[in-house]
Amino acid sequence: MISGLSEIAGEYDALLCDAWGVIHNGVNVFDGVVEALTQFRATRGPVLILTNAPRLNDVIPPQLDRLGLPREAYDGVVTSGDATRAAIEAFAGQPCFRIGPTKDDTLFEALDLSFVKLTQASFILCTGLFDDASETPEDYRDMLTTAKDLNLPMVCANPDIVVQLGNRMIYCGGAIAKLYEQIGGTTILAGKPHNPIYELAYDRLAEFSDGERHSRILAIGDGLQTDILGANRQALDVVFVARGIFSGAAKNDAGEFDPATLATLLGEHDVHAATAMEHLVW
Repeated sequence: MISGLSEIAGEYDALLCDAWGVIHNGVNVFDGVVEALTQFRATRGPVLILTNAPRLNDVIPPQLDRLGLPREAYDGVVTSGDATRAAIEAFAGQPCFRIGPTKDDTLFEALDLSFVKLTQASFILCTGLFDDASETPEDYRDMLTTAKDLNLPMVCANPDIVVQLGNRMIYCGGAIAKLYEQIGGTTILAGKPHNPIYELAYDRLAEFSDGERHSRILAIGDGLQTDILGANRQALDVVFVARGIFSGAAKNDAGEFDPATLATLLGEHDVHAATAMEHLVW
């Protein structure tokens, strides 16, 4: 475990940083994050926020503004919505059934999709639950069973299962996609941990370095099956932020974070991290 990013920053020249659970909790930016990102950016290299948000990247900076993250703390944003766009465009001209809240309208509008009833659709686009404040994936089982019987592929724009909103956890689109897979449905995902979002991220980082791809990239995240698994698949060193969505399981019997407990947790999910820290701080 490390106490801050400064302990290892000298080994890297670019940073891919998760948003929810690492930078903020959907309500506020965590203490120490602004300094950590600005210091890395000032002394080492570009900082790219890599998020499974099911929206296009241009809507994220205003959201981060409101949460308290200054633009000086990062160079750009790449989202699962960006990575999913190509997958959706493969269904161009085909009718779509939508699953997701109105807050994701920017993605739907940008793709100029034609929405129809489930029985009339050629595919499903899922960005999340209609109402993540009150619903669970089980509320969608009957709908998904019908979709499976119709052989409809589901494009999921957010592979996250849950995120922390303030002091509570809410389900994301990935939870719907996971249930659909369990009942035999076909899913298409491009966000973390899948390759398309990383290819976009590498290209975006290169824009900040005269077109040259970075070779020493560090990833930071709290999602074991998204941030950590994705970094593992890309052969990137990754820092596991313990006080994220797995904070309960990451503590030992004394309620503390320790390397042995974290190693066990990572092993249970068949992933590994180079280092871990409680919070993202410098």
